[in-house]
Amino acid sequence: MTLLALGHACVDVYQGAVAALVPFFVSERAYTYAAASGIVLAASLLSSVVQPLFGALTDRWAMPWLLPVSCVVGGAGVALAGVGDSYALTLVVVAVSGIGVAAYHPEAARVARAASRGSHTAMGWFSLGGNLGFATAPLLVSAVVATGGLHASPTLVVPGLAGAALCVAALRSGRRTAPATGGTALAADGRDDWPSFLKLTGAIMCRSVVFVGLSAFISLYARQRAGGGEVAGTATLFVLYIGGAVGTVAGGRLATRFGRVPVLRWSYALTVLAVAGVVFVPGPALYGCVALTSAGLYVPFSLHITLGQDYLPRRVGTASGVTLGLAVSVGGIASPAIGALADATSLRTALAPLTVLPALGWLLVRTLREPGGKAAKEAKEVKEVKEAK
Repeated sequence: MTLLALGHACVDVYQGAVAALVPFFVSERAYTYAAASGIVLAASLLSSVVQPLFGALTDRWAMPWLLPVSCVVGGAGVALAGVGDSYALTLVVVAVSGIGVAAYHPEAARVARAASRGSHTAMGWFSLGGNLGFATAPLLVSAVVATGGLHASPTLVVPGLAGAALCVAALRSGRRTAPATGGTALAADGRDDWPSFLKLTGAIMCRSVVFVGLSAFISLYARQRAGGGEVAGTATLFVLYIGGAVGTVAGGRLATRFGRVPVLRWSYALTVLAVAGVVFVPGPALYGCVALTSAGLYVPFSLHITLGQDYLPRRVGTASGVTLGLAVSVGGIASPAIGALADATSLRTALAPLTVLPALGWLLVRTLREPGGKAAKEAKEVKEVKEAK
């Protein structure tokens, strides 16, 4: 699981790197907010569309080779984003990076689920790897681009190459310790609960719009609200991402103690207040509000994955593709609207609507129930009847 988590960190650097590059596109290429957010959309849009497709494919065939290949593709796209001054080329290469990231997650989630043997804590550690990749992205991008400019972006391919090597090592280790389909086969006798899965997906989409919107603009917003220039912007984005690393680990442990669905409800409720603080609280207190927002957004992150897989036990790959892909990346679609509103008014005005979405997510998850409860009870009753006979 450690190798899988490290590989997850390497590939998710590229999800965080696109947002981290936005301030440099604005400063070096004089992009408007709308144009810069279009780059975030390019990274998210194809990823959103194709990730469920990759999930459906992994439901039919194990494709472990996708893990190292997708790390390289994801890294190559971001590495080329700063080469040349063409806006169209930049859109294309970040879209290619998004496809690489999309190809990685469904298969990686399937392999991780098998390796974790259904443990919420183990899946939390796997998700933590991705969150650490997110958190590292603004520091890595700032270190490379702030010193060498956007033309130094080819250096950013290094995490992708390292991730490919880690994935190869993890797959070799996995073959020696457990069958690749172990986690999926155990759940294959359950029934798919599509209504609950769709509610969960809707909540994740609300979370996604909030997270991607903040990721794209929080660095620029912090410079306006807290001062400090590029350092303040990078620090704020880092806080948004690193808080997620802490929240993910906490989420697995809290779910073990209190249950996944109650933890989801608490997290979305916390996020409503935290996002309001980010938008309306001025000065250095902004950093504390960002940290609370990060925790609220990330405590349920690994729980989304395992709940989705348990709501669709016969389609684990599809569930992973949606909860890690379509529902997560769809937030990028809203970024151009946020950017256009910011150009017309102000960043504060553009970010204000984000306070409503966690409340909508809470309304969706409050009606959810722990998957398999009724089915497990019925199976137990059938077993008891057979034993009595």
